[in-house]
Amino acid sequence: MGHQTIRCSGGYFGGGWVIPRRHCSIGTPTTGEVPMFLHNKRMMYDVRVDQPNPAFAKMLLEQFGGPNGELAAAMRYFTQGWNEPDDQRRSMLLDIATEELSHLEMVAQSLVMLLKGSPSELVDQVEGNYLGDLLDGKMPDYVNLSLGSGLNLLGGGGPRLTDSMGAPWTAAYVDTLGQPAADLRSNVAAEARAKVTYERLIKCSDDAGVKDTLNFLMTREIAHQKIFEAALDSIEGNFPPGSLDGDEKLGHAYIAGDTGNGEGPSTEGFELAQQNSSWGFEFDSEPVKHASNQDIL
Repeated sequence: MGHQTIRCSGGYFGGGWVIPRRHCSIGTPTTGEVPMFLHNKRMMYDVRVDQPNPAFAKMLLEQFGGPNGELAAAMRYFTQGWNEPDDQRRSMLLDIATEELSHLEMVAQSLVMLLKGSPSELVDQVEGNYLGDLLDGKMPDYVNLSLGSGLNLLGGGGPRLTDSMGAPWTAAYVDTLGQPAADLRSNVAAEARAKVTYERLIKCSDDAGVKDTLNFLMTREIAHQKIFEAALDSIEGNFPPGSLDGDEKLGHAYIAGDTGNGEGPSTEGFELAQQNSSWGFEFDSEPVKHASNQDIL
């Protein structure tokens, strides 16, 4: 059997990466066809770090291999896009997924620069008392020591796919459900979490170069939130997600769980929901009684 390759027509750039959009087929390689992935060595945005800082690098690992990081985002949107039958949503998801890969590369390069030239005593402050000597070549079994490091900031001088506490990246971070309305809402929340994480990282750094890079990444999370919101709005009848509407009465009930100060159930939560939504809620002031009767309202 001869060598085969996947041929795809159409492709797009996302910072340092190019992937095909659609129309893939399996066959023999043909000159001039677009490969599955290309790497453009120019960064989507110039990454700059003014001073090495291994302690901050450890914190930044959260956006490299953590649950709200760039790899998790890319895998989330790729898995959604590959399964999306709507051409516009598919294109949008793969565009953003590709951009997230370029963001992953930016975070990785930031990590490398934060570590580059760091004195061994600074690394020791983060990893314990032996890793600095390990990097200086003072310990012979450095491979086993590096693999056995609990926090493991470094992997041969480069970043490892862990979060800031050393927990390895896992596919469990990818919460794709396969239902567009549910997934898009989850995407908005994921981008919001990433935005807030970058915001907190910016506040923890006094390096102007690092802050500039992180501000770019944070701002792109804002753009992605709005794109996902627009995609959700384009789906007619997107609430409730799924194909079953549920029980009409139960769906509009506000069940009072706060008994107040002995003066009856509090209505503060109900008022918040009722005043800020067109859904229309009904206040259930006796949920215990109704529960015993297997009834509501």
